Amino acid sequence: MKIAILTSGGDSAGMNAVVRSAVKAAILKGCEAWIVREGYEGLVRGNTEAEAVSTYVPPVAASYPDFPEAANDIINNLRFGDGEKLRDGTGDYTSGITLKGRYIIRVGWDDVRGWFGEGGTLIGTARSKEFRTREGRLAAAHNMIKEGIDALVVCGGKITDAQVAAHSHLKIVGLVGSIDNDMSMTDLTIGAPTALHRICEAIDNINSTASSHSRAFVIEVMGRHCGWLALLAAVAGGADFLLIPEQPPKNKSWEDEMCAVIHQHREVGKRKTLVIVAEGAHDLDLNPIKAEHVKDILSDRLGLDTRVTTLGHTQRGGRPCAMDRILPTLQGMKAVDALLEANPETPSYMIGIQENKITMVPLMEAVAMTKAVTAAIEEKDFAKAMRLRDPEFRESFEGFIATSTLSSTKKLPESKRMRIAIMHTGAPAGGMNAATRAAARYCLAQGHTPLAIHNGFRGLLDDDIGELSWLGVDSWMARGGSELGTNRALPSIDLGAVATKFQQHSLQGVMLIGGFEAFNSLKIMEEGRKHYPAFHIPMVHLPATISNNVPMTEFSLGSDTSLNALVEACDAIAQSASASRNRVFVVETQGGKCGYIAAMGALATGAALVYTPEVGMSLDTLKRDVRFLKARYKLDVKGKSQGRLVIRSEQASSVYSTDVITKMFKEEGGSLFDSRSASLGHTLQGGIPSPLDRARAVRLSLKCIAFMERQHELLQKQTGKTPVAAPDSAAVITIQSSSITWVPVQDMVQHADMENRRGLNPWWAGIKDLVEGLVARPQLGALHAKDLEVL
Repeated sequence: MKIAILTSGGDSAGMNAVVRSAVKAAILKGCEAWIVREGYEGLVRGNTEAEAVSTYVPPVAASYPDFPEAANDIINNLRFGDGEKLRDGTGDYTSGITLKGRYIIRVGWDDVRGWFGEGGTLIGTARSKEFRTREGRLAAAHNMIKEGIDALVVCGGKITDAQVAAHSHLKIVGLVGSIDNDMSMTDLTIGAPTALHRICEAIDNINSTASSHSRAFVIEVMGRHCGWLALLAAVAGGADFLLIPEQPPKNKSWEDEMCAVIHQHREVGKRKTLVIVAEGAHDLDLNPIKAEHVKDILSDRLGLDTRVTTLGHTQRGGRPCAMDRILPTLQGMKAVDALLEANPETPSYMIGIQENKITMVPLMEAVAMTKAVTAAIEEKDFAKAMRLRDPEFRESFEGFIATSTLSSTKKLPESKRMRIAIMHTGAPAGGMNAATRAAARYCLAQGHTPLAIHNGFRGLLDDDIGELSWLGVDSWMARGGSELGTNRALPSIDLGAVATKFQQHSLQGVMLIGGFEAFNSLKIMEEGRKHYPAFHIPMVHLPATISNNVPMTEFSLGSDTSLNALVEACDAIAQSASASRNRVFVVETQGGKCGYIAAMGALATGAALVYTPEVGMSLDTLKRDVRFLKARYKLDVKGKSQGRLVIRSEQASSVYSTDVITKMFKEEGGSLFDSRSASLGHTLQGGIPSPLDRARAVRLSLKCIAFMERQHELLQKQTGKTPVAAPDSAAVITIQSSSITWVPVQDMVQHADMENRRGLNPWWAGIKDLVEGLVARPQLGALHAKDLEVL
């Protein structure tokens, strides 16, 4: 099969990752990989000039009769000479062999190497007017038939009925590249996480100057028909007011509503004001709301020194974040599988995602639902528009309302109000402070008393506890580390004294934010209920750890922040490695005995090898890895060898340390390559939390408080003198596939490797094999010494 990949519509970060993974997946499956330059316009133009001879002629499989067949497949599809022209943008201008007049081009394994760290789309994109005509679509069909293209992977914006009809005789699969995140039936579209990063970076910078001058800022972000970027930016940036297409302000005089909210915030001492406006924002009558108008309202009515910032196309730019490298890679692989499994009866699929699960949904169903959202907005049925968005969108909006507005009235009657303690346990992780801020503000709005326990269980025993205020946590959203202070002490240091402190401070609910220590602490206190009545209260654990080692949950707060820190560091290291042409860097990561950060970091950085505690290391493994590296460097173009990364989790082996591996590679590499090492250490814990960690912190934190409210109400209904909490009132909030699930802490133990402090069957267990598959390690590592001599 010949599989072609094109990018269409507006560009977005992550498109290159899709192209890279789809090309490599096609080759691994025995297919030819082709790319189409300039989107649908390239299909219409086709190859108008005789295709030039490639600068590289792949060796013939027959030349290596003793090689494994899989190795020959890789070698014969290694490169066809156009990769550098596409990456450098010189394809139409260099002398000699160019890409002029060539729009449908065969590519090989190395032609797309290093692509996924680049923003935009290296194969170009264009909105083709000709393709919208029948003549243009006929030309596109003719050009594909002429090149023998059997199947098409399309990565771009929303696909129209005409586009699907034009390719109905082909196998087609769609991946949505859109920074607006405006496609239904998927949680995220390719490029949206990176665009959110760009917006939040700007907001974080603006917040400091806004506070310094006590100013108001109105920030306009992209989103003509979808308010996802504006909404998540408002949640992650701690905005005061939000204007999006799906849910305009409930008052017709929205200006009064906005001014009342902001005036109240200023009255309690807030020095800065932030209003986020989606470019497609409007009022209840669909009258557009523009940033300049919002600025005039704030200036004229409230007398605020107000500025407008329109972020524009800066939202599209920059290197992709970790999520926009990992998810497009997984989606590109899935797209090729979908094409190979397709038959004339199967529908065309869209490859999407729900939480961490890659999904396939009928393409036209997703398109129809997306159109239904726009139609609902045009019909002013905003409730329906919100229902048609995914659950995370709706819950994020509710979370923003709950945490952004200072309420003068309490929602719950006195009898249902609680004293809720919030504690950080274990190592610091990005998102801990955002979760605490959200919990505190929600508690205050409900009428609860939010109590901060500083410095974990040691601080509790020292009575280091105090109430949190609405304004006091205002700036915590973008702060890394732990504002409450944290350590690894467990309640077992003195369980009786901990119970006494619970009773002394009249605690009626406890929220633990942390990693495996928090999970262990909750387990200890739940078991202690049989001896200490003070523990018969709702107790929850919100997983927050860069290691992502809490059992049964696919995502822990801080892990996305840590992956982004790793990607940034490895991008810099890779530059050094490539500049030296023949250098292998062995990069050591944190993670304890859980290899999540190492494995996912390797996938996000294009590492050649990855070592994790779960799989371990052996001398045989290292021998194969040395053979792979030798073969890989022998196959590089002379003088243009690529630097390569090897990522090692800190506890992958007690014998084969980072230093040992580095020296071994250096010795065995000889004249082919040398080796250096780098340890990222605690840099993976620090820094500003990622927008996704902040947004998820708010969503999960509010669910934790709501859970405790329900459990507290059940306790109040008991008639005995001493209420007895049910086992499921001590629970962990988890993300499993496409849903959020509460798991009683004792049930978690069955799925935990308590000795190694990790889950038994992590969802990412196959990522190591995928990482090494994408660099052909299984095929080239199987070669022997005599094969290397042939190369």
